[in-house]
Amino acid sequence: MTFYPYKNGRLHIEGVSLDELAARVGTPFYCYSASAMETAYTSFVAALGDLPATVCYALKANSNQAVIRTFARLGAGADVVSEGELRRAVAAGVPAKKIVFAGVGKQPSEMATALDAGILQFNVESLPELEALSRVAQEKGRVAPVALRINPDVDALTHAKISTGKAENKFGIDIPSLRGFLASAADLPGVRIEGLAVHIGSQVTDVNPYRTAFERLAGLFVELRDAGWPLERLDMGGGLGIAYRDDAAPDIKRYAEIVRETTQGVGCKLIFEPGRFLTGNAGLLVTRTVYVKHGTARRFAIVDAAMNDLIRPTLYDAWHDIRPVAQSAADAPREPYDIVGPICESSDIFAEQRPLPTVAPDDLLAICSTGAYGAVMSSSYNSRPPAPEILVRGNDYAVIRPRIDYEELIGQDRLPEWLEDEGVSSEPRGAA
Repeated sequence: MTFYPYKNGRLHIEGVSLDELAARVGTPFYCYSASAMETAYTSFVAALGDLPATVCYALKANSNQAVIRTFARLGAGADVVSEGELRRAVAAGVPAKKIVFAGVGKQPSEMATALDAGILQFNVESLPELEALSRVAQEKGRVAPVALRINPDVDALTHAKISTGKAENKFGIDIPSLRGFLASAADLPGVRIEGLAVHIGSQVTDVNPYRTAFERLAGLFVELRDAGWPLERLDMGGGLGIAYRDDAAPDIKRYAEIVRETTQGVGCKLIFEPGRFLTGNAGLLVTRTVYVKHGTARRFAIVDAAMNDLIRPTLYDAWHDIRPVAQSAADAPREPYDIVGPICESSDIFAEQRPLPTVAPDDLLAICSTGAYGAVMSSSYNSRPPAPEILVRGNDYAVIRPRIDYEELIGQDRLPEWLEDEGVSSEPRGAA
C-alpha cells in the first residue's frame, strides 16, 4: 500500500501522520488518499486506451462532494441511483450530459428532476418503469434518453448479496422477455431507446464473466440496431473489485482486452461505471482501542469504531486488513484478537482471531480498504455520531465531512405538540 507508509515508526496516509490526524479530529475517523484515487482513475482510463469511452464514477461507493469533484476534475461523469446522488453529482461539478441514472425503483419526481437537468441517459430495468418515464417526459414535453438494462444471466462469481446479473436477481430485463418488452415499448411517447446496459455485480475480481455478459450485450445491440432501433451506446456497467485480502486484484488490462474483443466492429460509444475500484483502497478507518478484555477463550480488543461506522464485516462477513499505527518489529510476536466495537450487538465485530502484535488500551488501529461502502453506508445507530471524513493530498489534509455533536444529532428529532409540555405524567391517560 504505497500511499500508507510507515515513517519514523508511525503509519502515515501520504505525508500525514495518522497520530496527528487522530489528535486533531478525534477517533474514529475516515481518511482518504487523493493520490490513490487519482492513480486508480488514471490507470483505468489508460487501460481503456483509444476506446470511445465515457467513465462515470459510481457515487454509491463514496458520495462525498470532495471525492466526486476529485474525479470530475479528471474528466469523469457520474453513475447515480437516486435523486440525492444526482444532486450531489451536479453540485460537485459533474456535467449533466455525463450523468447516467440507474436503479430499479426510480420515482416519477426523481425522473422529472433528471429530465430537467438534461442527463445523458436513464438505465431502465422494467416495462412499468419505462411507462412511468414516458408519462413524466410527456408531461414535461421532453424526450427521455434510455438505455435498457439487460439481465444476461451471468454469474459474476462474487458474494450472493452483491450479485446482480443472474436470472434470479431483481435487476434488468431478462433476454427471453426482451422481444415482448420492445413490442410494448415501441409506441411509448416521450422516450427514445438509445442504448443497452449491463451490470453483473460488485467486487468482481475474476474478469472472465464479463466476456459472456459483454458478448451477449454486443450481440443484442447489433441485432436490435439492424432491426431499426436507434442505438448509439453500450453501457458496460461497473463492478470491478479490489484485493481486500490475499486475493488478486482484477487484471485491468485483461478487462480492457475483453471489452475490445467483444465490441470490435460494433461501432458505438461505450460507458463504464467503476466505483469501488476507484475508491476502495484509497481509504482507512482509524480507531482507538478502548479496552483489552481477556475472555475465557478469546482476547478482545474493544475499539471506539463500530458497525454503525463500517457495516461491511457485519453485512457481508467482509475481510479488512487491520494495521497498528505504531510500527512493530518484523519479528514481534503476534496474538489472536477479536477486534470488536461498543455497540450492543454480537455482530459488531471487525475481525475474529486476527493475529496482531500486542494491542493495548489507547493504541490506534487502521482498518484498511474502507474508501468504498464505508462512510456512505454508516448510520447513527446507538445514537453514535458518524465518523468524520478527511481527505489527504501530499502533506495537506482537509476535513471533508465534520463529526456532528450530540446536540445536532438529537436536534434532528421533533416532538409532537402533545409531548411539548412540562413533563410526562405518571398517570395513565384518561385517569380520574
